[in-house]
Amino acid sequence: MNNVKYPFLKTRSSRLGTIISNLSTPNSQLATPSPKLETYLYPTNDLSIMGDFSNRITKLFNIDFPIVQAGMIWASGWRLASAVSNAGGLGLIGSGSMYPDVLKEHIQKCKSATDRPFGVNVPLLYPDIDAHIQICIEEKIKIVFTSAGNPKTWTSVLKENGIIVVHVVSSSKFALKSEEAGCDAIVAEGFEAGGHNGREETTTMVLVPTVAGAVKIPVIAAGGIVTGRQMLAAMVMGAEGVQMGSRFVTSKEASSHSAFKNAIINAAEGDTVLTLKQLTPVRMMKNKFFKDVLQAELKGATVDELETLLGRGRAKKGMFEGDIEEGELEIGQGSALLREILPAADIVKSVWKEFEEGLNNPIKKT
Repeated sequence: MNNVKYPFLKTRSSRLGTIISNLSTPNSQLATPSPKLETYLYPTNDLSIMGDFSNRITKLFNIDFPIVQAGMIWASGWRLASAVSNAGGLGLIGSGSMYPDVLKEHIQKCKSATDRPFGVNVPLLYPDIDAHIQICIEEKIKIVFTSAGNPKTWTSVLKENGIIVVHVVSSSKFALKSEEAGCDAIVAEGFEAGGHNGREETTTMVLVPTVAGAVKIPVIAAGGIVTGRQMLAAMVMGAEGVQMGSRFVTSKEASSHSAFKNAIINAAEGDTVLTLKQLTPVRMMKNKFFKDVLQAELKGATVDELETLLGRGRAKKGMFEGDIEEGELEIGQGSALLREILPAADIVKSVWKEFEEGLNNPIKKT
């Protein structure tokens, strides 16, 4: 960690520079931070950074805070995306649960609800991917996050149309492929995340510094991050922003069913599990449907049998329609830390306040 740089920090505060330097230097080498270290957090000695923050992610997206709301299925419509963008973060419309005409409607409504930057998350395995990409181009979307597929497939097409492209990865191997494909940034998503997941099962704590050390483009951390202190930890490890999914599922603007939201804020650690690994690994909440899947797997169910059990519309049934027992409830491990359903703007404000507090007092003292 001796040579790790922290591009998320911009200040002339000597105290803060010493804190960051100490976090990355062995005890025997503690000293006044070198002027070469990229730690220039604020233009004054005031440790409040609200409104003065700037790094590669905020500049890339033209946003106030490096907080991205994930484009989750059955949760991330125009109401949520516009609310997050209006609050200074980056809101994403989740196209994975939308037909092309529905996506177009959400984009147009989002344009009417905010004049701030927003984007669209496009799962590359979506059957109507061509239509979704074309709609993003026609509607002049400026930011597209891609996931669940090869970044080379669409990155060049999107960039030829002036679109910023960010790809979600679960390993440094695919981070490098994304960089080679021309992506502008990467989301390094640990397996704590809800929904579809990487097969590597690498935690965010390990994945983020590994990916940050492998690529030159900015890295956004994701997976189990729901608080400002977790955000600070991710950025100390080399990330330049965070993407939060579970935290925003429990926002008032999320289109998720209220029964699903209430189940999330009552969850404890261990209430989610990564399953369906024979198909596509997915983290979901434990319920009757999960128990049915577990029993089927223990009996040696084939891929075809698991696909039959999964059926169609299982995620919609649980997350959007509110069938808490028979539905697929995709949510991350961070749900164990969530206890309130709040407006999206309050979530952004709360996360940033926690980030500031953690930055001012990074280490618990006796």
